[in-house]
Amino acid sequence: MLTILKYTLLILPFLFCGCDDSNDTDPGDDNTSGEVIFVDPSVTLQTMEGFGASDAWRTQFVGANWPLEKRNAIADLLFSRDVKEDGSPEGIGLSLWRFNIGAGSAEQGSASDIENSWRRAECFLNEDGTYNWSKQEGQQWFLRAAKERGVESLLGFVNSPPVHFTKNGKAYSPGGNSINLEAGRLPDYAEFLATVCQHFDNEGITINYLSPVNEPQWDWDSPGQEGSPATNQDVAALVRELSASLEEKDVPTQIVVPEAGELYYLYEDHGRTERGNQVDAFFNPASSQYIGDIPQVKDVVLGHSYFTTANLSTLVDVRTNLGTRINRTGGEAGFWQSEFCILENTDDIGDGWGRDLDMETALYVARVIHFDLTLANAGSWSWWTALSQYDYKDGLIYLDNGNDGINGPSHPDSEPLKTDGYFRESKLLWALGNYSRFVRPGMVRVKSGYSVPKSEEFMASNVMFSAYKDIEENKLVLVFVNYSGSDKKMTIGSLGDTFTVSGNTFDSYTTSATQNLEKGAMPADDIVIKGRSVVTLVGDLI
Repeated sequence: MLTILKYTLLILPFLFCGCDDSNDTDPGDDNTSGEVIFVDPSVTLQTMEGFGASDAWRTQFVGANWPLEKRNAIADLLFSRDVKEDGSPEGIGLSLWRFNIGAGSAEQGSASDIENSWRRAECFLNEDGTYNWSKQEGQQWFLRAAKERGVESLLGFVNSPPVHFTKNGKAYSPGGNSINLEAGRLPDYAEFLATVCQHFDNEGITINYLSPVNEPQWDWDSPGQEGSPATNQDVAALVRELSASLEEKDVPTQIVVPEAGELYYLYEDHGRTERGNQVDAFFNPASSQYIGDIPQVKDVVLGHSYFTTANLSTLVDVRTNLGTRINRTGGEAGFWQSEFCILENTDDIGDGWGRDLDMETALYVARVIHFDLTLANAGSWSWWTALSQYDYKDGLIYLDNGNDGINGPSHPDSEPLKTDGYFRESKLLWALGNYSRFVRPGMVRVKSGYSVPKSEEFMASNVMFSAYKDIEENKLVLVFVNYSGSDKKMTIGSLGDTFTVSGNTFDSYTTSATQNLEKGAMPADDIVIKGRSVVTLVGDLI
């Protein structure tokens, strides 16, 4: 069944991708029927694992020091699936939470060479080989808050081996391609990671997935944060050792790799021969680094959407190439987009500097999510960091002391924000919620498109949409992203033929300049998507 599904994924982009037969004519606001679209719930695509964000590195202070009332309010915004009196969601209901397993730069302080204390991380392992499970207190608070609020999946990710094991005694690399790990320390590193997973599993907080390397293509020889390179050979050797340690400790955690720094590295060398072409390296049985037969390895490749989104043709081509490559031979591996924020200089929203609480960045990111899901067939999608104290486009919730955030560790608010401050919701938080709150783990994406095919370029500046089915609850979820400034009418041409919605009405949830997942109702035969908005429609199938 899995192999058939993946062959189907390879064929389907050619059935409704736009290509040469596209008709990019906009019917205009005076068109009474609008654009005709179709949804076919009988044709299923990838299974969804969920939507997430990471705790790095800000929760270490917020979770440990901020007033409990504020911590709970932030956790509710991120994780809650409760609703307000008007039926609108209280939070965005993330279903995946990335927990950073630190290397110990925080204990080293300034001796770590990492100037910014907000970017250092504690380590559970002491130099004498004992463990201190009170470390990472703030991160552990949010980990438990996620679990208490029903987050389905917890993913532990690592930037560097513990400093006690590294070649230079630091959490950044002394240089070169290979992992920053002393010779003979690979079993110790694997044992450390398995012990961390075992500890939390014993506490009833299972780390469902463990990512032992992060962006291995970068050299990490500058002390801006914890980080280590790794060759494909390093990754494969670590995974084999880690698998044995997890099995020995009877821990149910699955290993996920490789958190590629750019999506290119998943399907080509891209100038990093020993650290690229990672789908083949890890999931082609002919490869010497093949790990696809290890039971503890999840059959997905993880990659980051950085540096591939500012140019629209690059956005489309990279994801099309990745989707095609992953499904080329069938049955190899799926894809998770595991980290993204704004690092490029873009025509739409500028560069990363200058935090944006409004719709511009929210819509830009929603467009990336759409194409990651529909072209690269991502089964999971995660934003980089849940909280940001910076005047930068890298957070869902922003921390400040009454200004626009800080611009570096020397800013006078850098230290006070470790103990208290204001927190601000961004429109990006709620736009991500249009996906995370309603497209739940286990749901499947289903076939959908314009009845008269449109090019991706047309959709990117007009209306993009995707469709999902909850098989158990027999519900249909449609997510629309209207990048244009005008309201757009959408008519489902297959309505009544391939499916019928109970009461001929969808529940609607709109994020716009004035709305945060505001609940409403929308007739199934009269769908209107407001300009510059993200809209989710939820209906019962009958």
